[in-house]
Amino acid sequence: MRIGVPREIKVHEYRVGLVPAGVRELVAAGHEVLIETQAGQGIGVADAEYTAAGAAIVANAAEVFARAEMVVKVKEPQPAECAMLREGQLLFTYLHLAADPVQAQGLMRSGATAIAYETVTAPNGSLPLLTPMSEVAGRMSIQVGAASLQKANGGFGVLLGGVPGVPPAKVVILGGGVSGTHAAEMAVGMRADVTIVDRSVNRLRELSGLFGPALRTSYSTTETIERLVRDADLVVGAVLVAGAAAPKLVTRAMVKTMKPGAVLVDISIDQGGCFETSHPTTHAEPTFVVDGVIHYCVANMPGAVPRTSTLALTNATLPYVRALADLGWQAACRRDPGLAAGLNVHEGAITHGVVADALGLPAKPFRFEGAAAHKGR
Repeated sequence: MRIGVPREIKVHEYRVGLVPAGVRELVAAGHEVLIETQAGQGIGVADAEYTAAGAAIVANAAEVFARAEMVVKVKEPQPAECAMLREGQLLFTYLHLAADPVQAQGLMRSGATAIAYETVTAPNGSLPLLTPMSEVAGRMSIQVGAASLQKANGGFGVLLGGVPGVPPAKVVILGGGVSGTHAAEMAVGMRADVTIVDRSVNRLRELSGLFGPALRTSYSTTETIERLVRDADLVVGAVLVAGAAAPKLVTRAMVKTMKPGAVLVDISIDQGGCFETSHPTTHAEPTFVVDGVIHYCVANMPGAVPRTSTLALTNATLPYVRALADLGWQAACRRDPGLAAGLNVHEGAITHGVVADALGLPAKPFRFEGAAAHKGR
């Protein structure tokens, strides 16, 4: 198969869909890999390293899209990229369609087949291609939250961990999944006063056992969130419903009760955000203020640390890229129902039921002959 990797063009997005080690594996398996020139520049990988691994360097994205049978990216295709996709072509990347009807329409018009990293599932129900970026975003949320709390950045002027004789900042984390757990690990490590909120009692037990007395746990109710948000210095939104829009757990009314200079970091913004006052921002202009509260809602947080993020992501995606290239997407999905759950768009229709519901569109599930139906589709 001919696999193409364009340079990412989203604002301040420096990650890349394949690294030279992945190219080498694919070429050794008999595939052809096209890399847009300077696609790896943001992670410190020169064209020559891709060439040494067996890739062909091409001059621009148009050539990648025109020649590739499968396009491997990191972020969702921008409008110009959607326009270059074609019928019968395979796109493998993050999509986050539930919060992006414009992209959904663009992909449907293209006629391409699109498999989304974020809805591919593992046998245990986890999300193996979302997990590495959730880990990065969770850890980053505390870094960016701590920086935003500095007075020069508009914050309340508190040190996350305090100092002897001065109490630490109060950090509230909404969601005890992968992102929330990694955020808690960082916040606890910085000696903040940390409370994590989740609607699963079993998960709260696990977190309590993992962190011990360094972490408070609370069951998620509207009353609990109201109380905790009111007193918080930093709130991290880390909730996820796979494929669906994130629930709005913090209302505008709750934001009004927060102290001026408090900070909200919305990791869930890719799926529409879990704060009612959120809207997507970029690394160029990452924050905005509502009712005196700083909002950090960058939709590609891991793009700020692209080398770490790319290596973590491609470690997870390469086996799937290899399967899609070796077998073709239909055979690969028949073999792996979890990969089949990643199918979001095919022949002008939304195929994933949860995504279709979020977009208010009819779903047209693709039936893989000889494969069991997957619960996510």
